[in-house]
Amino acid sequence: MNTKSASAKDTVRTGLPRWLPFLQWAPQLSGSDVRADLVAGLTGAVMVLPQGVAYALIAGMPAQYGLYGAMVIAALAALFGCSRHMVTGPAAALSIMLLSVLAPLATPGSAQFIEMTLLLTLLAGLIQLGLGLLRAGNLVSYISHTVVVGFTSGAAILIASSQLGHALGLERLAAGSLFEQWQQLLAELPLTDWRSLLIAVATMLATLACKRWVKRIPSMLAGMLAGSLLCWWLDGSQQGVAMVGEISSSWPVWHLPQWSLETLALLLPGALTVALLGLVEAAAISRSIAIRSGQRIDANQEFIGQGLANTVGSLFSCFAGSGSFTRSGLNYDAGARSPLAVVSSAVFLLLILLLWPDITRWLPLPAMAGGILLIAWNLFDLQQIRHLRQSDRREWLVFVITLLATLTIRLEFAVLLGVVVSLLLHLDKTARPNVVEVAPLQAGSAELRNAARLGLALCPAIRILRIDGPLFFGSADHVQQAIQRCCNQYPNTRQLLLSCTGVNHIDLAGSDMLQQQAERLQQQGIQLSICWLKQLVQQQTDAAALVQALGPNAVFEDIDSALQQLVLRVNQQDSPCLHCQSRIFRYCPMALAESPSSKAGEASSSRILPGLRSPSYLDDPLQPGTQS
Repeated sequence: MNTKSASAKDTVRTGLPRWLPFLQWAPQLSGSDVRADLVAGLTGAVMVLPQGVAYALIAGMPAQYGLYGAMVIAALAALFGCSRHMVTGPAAALSIMLLSVLAPLATPGSAQFIEMTLLLTLLAGLIQLGLGLLRAGNLVSYISHTVVVGFTSGAAILIASSQLGHALGLERLAAGSLFEQWQQLLAELPLTDWRSLLIAVATMLATLACKRWVKRIPSMLAGMLAGSLLCWWLDGSQQGVAMVGEISSSWPVWHLPQWSLETLALLLPGALTVALLGLVEAAAISRSIAIRSGQRIDANQEFIGQGLANTVGSLFSCFAGSGSFTRSGLNYDAGARSPLAVVSSAVFLLLILLLWPDITRWLPLPAMAGGILLIAWNLFDLQQIRHLRQSDRREWLVFVITLLATLTIRLEFAVLLGVVVSLLLHLDKTARPNVVEVAPLQAGSAELRNAARLGLALCPAIRILRIDGPLFFGSADHVQQAIQRCCNQYPNTRQLLLSCTGVNHIDLAGSDMLQQQAERLQQQGIQLSICWLKQLVQQQTDAAALVQALGPNAVFEDIDSALQQLVLRVNQQDSPCLHCQSRIFRYCPMALAESPSSKAGEASSSRILPGLRSPSYLDDPLQPGTQS
């Protein structure tokens, strides 16, 4: 009985971290970790004040609702999510999406609009939570690393462009596309306020200096403090320098959104769009931060964290939130070591609003812009970009398309477009497996290599094609064309051997194609054989049907046994090998006749040596488990 009780306790103890992720990282925190997280949390609380207000206005909501999300949603996503550095809360793309979905249904800012926004957030959170519980997080594995790099680089440009107006003191610039922003910026450039520019530059220089030489002090907080002091010394608030301004204090208010079946049906399509957009953004941001931190992301747990945050957040008057590039980058750069930084940031933000509601009126917007510009620069992974440019043309194309899409269309569609292009290029590559003709590296050698690339001698009667990829509906036509091209190019071919070392899957289309090719080649006097087909592949239904259709005389375990039989079959017809000068295979009769270990009588009476041991293929790239 005691044993069963102990076992039950162990099961509960090991299962709790699955549902309460903070039980994994919280006990591991040291005193230095806590101090670093508190400092990063204070920096994040100061940074999120103007952003929360701005995103609320973009979504058509009162200003305080953006701060609610920066506290409640951020804390819940940090506690129940997976990423140790991502900050969840109000986000630009989701705010714009909410406005576009709900503006045709209600007047932005009205009581009806607020109710519908909270209800839509509740529905989106439940959808995200359901996807996480159904273990659908593996869907984000289709977001390749190249897509993340392209999306991150594009977002960095967007973030920097949105802050240049504040850094130059051009507060009259209207929001718009990237092209419109730069068009306005260049037109208004002569009106640059030198005080604002000086404050922004001083903030960036102080941040960089502190980050390099005084690492114990939070660099971003020190930079904003330096910018604020410079603004005070220049009397910037009286000289036209824009300030963040005072924000009224308020608690997150518990509120159950009003609903009806008609309203639910009306909002469900929009809620699904918002839910998927939030998950795509959170997945992309968490992975981009994880690339820098080295953390492994559990997508299912992150889905659960996002779903719980939005579901519960909607009950505390929060509109839909997701990961934030700016605040996540700031959190990482500020030295955060665990999600405690995000939780502490929410607590600090609440205390700031309650105790010092006028503190933000002393913070100049150019100083905030200078800090964000540095964050945007840190989002560029120049090493990865250079690697993509030099390594793979397909990956570089995915990066460029994702980057341009991020700069020109809505962010959610930019990521999806990058994913689609990445998958299409991968399918195109898979549908065109490498089919090359191979031959012995030297006469009689067991090592077979690419004949065209190395200029190797070929046998006039026996051709060997190596297939480096799966035989499925997408690649069947490509492989068929390669077989036909080989046979048409060499009309004296009697035997065609397919080396299947790189074939790890055969579907119905691939099986039917090879059977049809075997019948067609048979009519031309050519026999099709295969070798090195893995046992695991032969256990597949379609592959087993192919093996049965070809018959035991056309399926060989390895190259050696295949060539031994194929050379014999060729010479059983009209003995063409006796007049051949190539003699590239170890079983060629002329080669055996000249071998000092063979007797002339044995060579004349038998064209193959019985009982020969198979050669070693440890260094042969055609063998299973090795690379070509």
